Amino acid sequence: MSISLPLFIARRIYRNNGGEKGVSPPAVRVATVSMALGLAVILLSVSIVDGFKKEVRNKVIGFGSHIQISNFDSNNSYETHPICISDTLYGFLKIFPNITQIDRFATKPGMVKTEHDSQAMIFKGVDENYNWDFFQQNLLEGRIPNINPDSTSTEVLISRLFANSMNLKLNDSFIAYFINNENVRFRKFNISGIYGTGFADYDKIYILLDIKQIRRLNLWDSDMVSGLELRVKDYGQVDVTNEVLFSELHKRKDRQGNTFYTRSIRELNPSLFAWLDVLDINTLVIFVLMFLVAGFSMISGLLIIILERANMIGILKTLGQSSENIRKIFLYLAARIVGKALLWGNLIAITVCIVQKQTGVLHLNPDVYYLTEMPVEINLWYILLINLGVFAATLLALLLPSMLVARISPAKTIRFE
Repeated sequence: MSISLPLFIARRIYRNNGGEKGVSPPAVRVATVSMALGLAVILLSVSIVDGFKKEVRNKVIGFGSHIQISNFDSNNSYETHPICISDTLYGFLKIFPNITQIDRFATKPGMVKTEHDSQAMIFKGVDENYNWDFFQQNLLEGRIPNINPDSTSTEVLISRLFANSMNLKLNDSFIAYFINNENVRFRKFNISGIYGTGFADYDKIYILLDIKQIRRLNLWDSDMVSGLELRVKDYGQVDVTNEVLFSELHKRKDRQGNTFYTRSIRELNPSLFAWLDVLDINTLVIFVLMFLVAGFSMISGLLIIILERANMIGILKTLGQSSENIRKIFLYLAARIVGKALLWGNLIAITVCIVQKQTGVLHLNPDVYYLTEMPVEINLWYILLINLGVFAATLLALLLPSMLVARISPAKTIRFE
């Protein structure tokens, strides 16, 4: 099997480099370690940010779904104007592309009063077909409220944060007061379950209950709701699906002449998603800084190797080898060093991610980060693209020091060792 001379010499230098005395072995080790750690930091940053964005996004979606359809006149208030849901509209949404789940909901502000304290809360009513998966995953005590289409349930699901602030526990009862047309009405509810998502902005305001309670308080008909929550199959198509739905539904009106208004989860929480988008900028800054540090170390290491091999370069030029071929020797050598650094960098990053994913050893303050554990998301496509990008960018950066080969004079290097 034939092999090119530059590649053969590069392999010999790489294998013998560690056993020779000189400056290059420790310089190469420093460059390799620097690049490996730099890549590990980059991969960990991307994995953590990606995992953090996904976890926070899933919590927001758990409370509000991907897309909401409501009354155009609701004006972002929890005291909503209802829309009437017909079988025709429901059937249209059921076969709409990318939509997998449709949930009816109704919200109403209320005041919860106990012997110890009082607190304003948002009561969110849902029906018997509601998708409880999110709250089931975050259920801490008890069970999900039992909602029956033939009766009105008094069971509610409250958050741990609310329970602690009001000194309530599982199976306790409390009185809630509501205002409707300047009249104060009250209801007694029983706590069937307690949930905790770690997302304090939502945990501290939401109580879930039977939607028929909200309809009775508001004197609504059985087809009236505050809105519909739609879940989609592909989150990446949320905005597209929302735009198509908006264009289709703004032509329709319900039986009372109300206009339908569709909004995506990003439109419902613009400041939160803008904050999540800023995290991508932080990742980019880390990427640039780590690449500069690792690139500088690699360039320094290659320069040291070239200078230590100046005598060899002179002999090769004397024997008729071109500067281009000699440059290839050091680029092949650099590729081997970079490859080794990438291998160790990937190994470190993936090991840390797997350990954290399995054990959750690194914790976070949920009051600040909305999560109790540091999230990680191992995306093989991201890892592959980052490795290819770092490898290509590093070799391009090493083209400059390799050009030093052309400036080395054979006569001077052979005369002086």
